[in-house]
Amino acid sequence: MKHDLRAALEAALTGKTGFVGIGNADRGDDGFGVRLAQALEASGVPEVMIAGTVPESRITSLINGGFDNLIFLDAVETGADAGSVVFLSADHIKSRFPQVSTHKIGLGTLARLIERESSARVWLLGMQPVALREHSGLSEAAHTTMELLQRILLDVLARRVQIEAECINS
Repeated sequence: MKHDLRAALEAALTGKTGFVGIGNADRGDDGFGVRLAQALEASGVPEVMIAGTVPESRITSLINGGFDNLIFLDAVETGADAGSVVFLSADHIKSRFPQVSTHKIGLGTLARLIERESSARVWLLGMQPVALREHSGLSEAAHTTMELLQRILLDVLARRVQIEAECINS
C-alpha cells in the first residue's frame, strides 16, 4: 500500500501544490489534517494552509492561489482499520463518501467548487480515525500514519524538485 500511495502521489502532485489541513485539533484524531499540515509547514513545505474546522473560509485563497493541485488533509470515516489512508480525486470524494465531513460545506462540494472556479485539481488525503472526541492528542494509529505520510510527502516533493532541476539543467 505504501508503494501504491507513493506512486499515486507522484503522479498527482505536479506543478504548484497546496496542502490544506482540516479538522479540530481538540477532538482527538479529528485534528489529523491540521497536525499533518503543521508538520509539513515545520518541515519547510511552502503553500500549507491550516483551515481547521472551516475550510470554506479559505475558498478565495484556494481558488485564486494559482494552484495546479490542492490536497485536503483530513480524518475521514471510511469504515477501514484505524490509521488506514485514502487518496481520492474530487470526483471520488463525493461519490465514495457523500458524508465525508462534518464541516458546514462538505469536502466534495468544496472540491468541485474549487475545480469549477480555478484550474486546480483537488485531492483528499484522508486517514481513518480511531475516535473523534474531546482529546488534545492523536491516537497512536493516527500519529503513526501522520509521521509516515509526512515522510512520504516530503520524499515525493523532494523528488519532484530534483526532477524539475534536472529538466532545467538539461
